[in-house]
Amino acid sequence: MSNEELVSVEHEFVIKDFKTESGVVLPEARITYGTYGTLNAAKDNAVLLPSSYMARYQGYEWLIGPEKALDLDKYFVISTEAFGNGRSSSPSNTPEPLHGPRFPAISTRDNVKAVHQLLTEDLKIEHLQAVIGFSMGAQQAFQWAVSFPDFMDRIVATAGTAKTYGHGIVRLDGQIMALTSDENFNDGDYLTPPVKGLQTFGQVWAGWLMSQEWWRQELWRDPKSPQLTFDDGVALYRDGLATAGDANDLILQMRTWREHDVGGTSPFNGDIEAALQSIQVPVLYMPSTTDLYFPMNDAEYEAAFLKQGSLLPIDSLWGHTAGAASNPADAIFLNESIAAFMDGRVGVK
Repeated sequence: MSNEELVSVEHEFVIKDFKTESGVVLPEARITYGTYGTLNAAKDNAVLLPSSYMARYQGYEWLIGPEKALDLDKYFVISTEAFGNGRSSSPSNTPEPLHGPRFPAISTRDNVKAVHQLLTEDLKIEHLQAVIGFSMGAQQAFQWAVSFPDFMDRIVATAGTAKTYGHGIVRLDGQIMALTSDENFNDGDYLTPPVKGLQTFGQVWAGWLMSQEWWRQELWRDPKSPQLTFDDGVALYRDGLATAGDANDLILQMRTWREHDVGGTSPFNGDIEAALQSIQVPVLYMPSTTDLYFPMNDAEYEAAFLKQGSLLPIDSLWGHTAGAASNPADAIFLNESIAAFMDGRVGVK
C-alpha cells in the first residue's frame, strides 16, 4: 500500500462552551481529525499525531502504513488539527463576536485539553500507545507528557522543543510584524487578504525554513525542472507559505507557538526543568542538526532533564523540515528510529 492508497476517515468533534486558558469561552470549539486503521476491542492500540503549524491531519502520512513506523496492522492512528488551522475552530471560521482578531488566544495546553476530551468522549480511548509530533506537534507531545503523564506509554518529538526560547520568540515576532505591516491588514479586520503582508511574511519565513548549507548547495534545484532559477526556488517556498492560510489564522498559531512552555503548567510555575523532570514516560527526542527554529542546543539542554530520554539527532541539511521527512534519507531514518522506539529497541538513559 502506497501513501496515495492510505485510507483515512475525517471526523469533527464539537465541544460546547470550551473555556480557553485566557478565560474566553468558545461556544462551540470544533476539532477536525482523521483516523487510520481499526481501533481494537480493548481500545489499546491507538497512537496520536497532533498537527504542526497550519497543517491538516494528512501531514503525517510519511509515517503511516506498511513498512513505516506506524503499520496499520498494529496501530489505530488519530491525527488531529490544531485550533487556528482554518478547519478546526479558527479566527477565519468562527462567527462574531469571536471572528477574526477577536478570536481568543490559544495555548498548547488548550489544544491538548481539547484533544484529551475528544479521545475520552468521542472515541472512548483512555490510554495511548504513543503521542508522536513534529514541530508544533512535538510541542503538544511534550505538553501531553506533562499534563497527562499516565495517558500514554511514550512520546516522540521531532524538530520541536518543550519551550519556545528567546531566539524563537524574536523570529516569530518578526514574522508577525512582517504580515501585519500591510496597511490593508487593518488590525485584523481586513475585507480582502493583505497580500503584501502575506508575501513579506512568506519571504521572512522561507529564510528560516532550511539550513544555510541547504541553500549553498542549491538543494532547491529539481532535476525534473532544470530551468528553475534561484529566484524560482525562493518563490516556491515564499509563495507556498504566503498562501498557507488566512492571515489571522497564521498569526493565532504563531502566537500559540510563541507562548509555548510546559513549565507554565500547574504546579511548576514557569520552571521548565522541573516540568521536564516530571515526565514519566520514555521520550524519543529527535532534533534536526540544522534546525533554525528549534536549535540543537535547546534540545540538548532539555534532554538533560528527562528521566527516560533518548536524544537522537537527525543529521540533515534540510533544516526544520527534516523532522517531517522532507527528503528520502530523513524519511528512512525517522521511520526506522521511531519503529524501533515503538518496539522497545531504542534504549533510553
